[in-house]
Amino acid sequence: MTHPDPKSLIRIAREDGGEAHVEPLDLGARVRALRKERGWTLEQAAGKAGLARSTLSKIENSQMSPTYEALKKLAEGLAISVPQLFTPPSRTQVNGRMAVTKSGEGQASATATYEHELLASGLRKKQMLPYRARIRAREFGEFDGWVRHDGEEFLYVLTGIVRLYTEFYEPVDLRRGDSAYYDASMGHNVISLSEEDATVLWVTSLV
Repeated sequence: MTHPDPKSLIRIAREDGGEAHVEPLDLGARVRALRKERGWTLEQAAGKAGLARSTLSKIENSQMSPTYEALKKLAEGLAISVPQLFTPPSRTQVNGRMAVTKSGEGQASATATYEHELLASGLRKKQMLPYRARIRAREFGEFDGWVRHDGEEFLYVLTGIVRLYTEFYEPVDLRRGDSAYYDASMGHNVISLSEEDATVLWVTSLV
């Protein structure tokens, strides 16, 4: 019997997005971006931070390295913490992205136990992996051991009744509208208890 590769969809998403790459932070550019996000002039930002305008200008243009006291004043003036000064903004905060997947147009991937339809498949470097699945399995024994992979997972039942098996909890039956959120590194399998194959929405984190 062909059994599912529990990491296949996760691998698809990660190969599509490539390896994570962290670039060194430009503090001056970060401070300037934070100031502009608030719509402040140099004078306004310097006044709120209790710094001279020339000092703030030099910081933004990387012409001087601020002391810790200056960093504290900057953070207080911007109403953030000092560590946040050195935290690059999330890509989702600076890029407007959207992907629409019409019914039946997802990327299909079938196995003996699940029939997956990967959603938003054209969107690169996602933080979540959403997919619709038809549950074919009717018995726990149809799986070749536990399914487990990195990340956390959210399951929402769309149609039918499923039984969620997990490594550390008693099995739980879920009906349409029921959901479960769990650590995906914990062994887990899902079977359908319905006469028809049940369908679920799965969302897996990729971080």
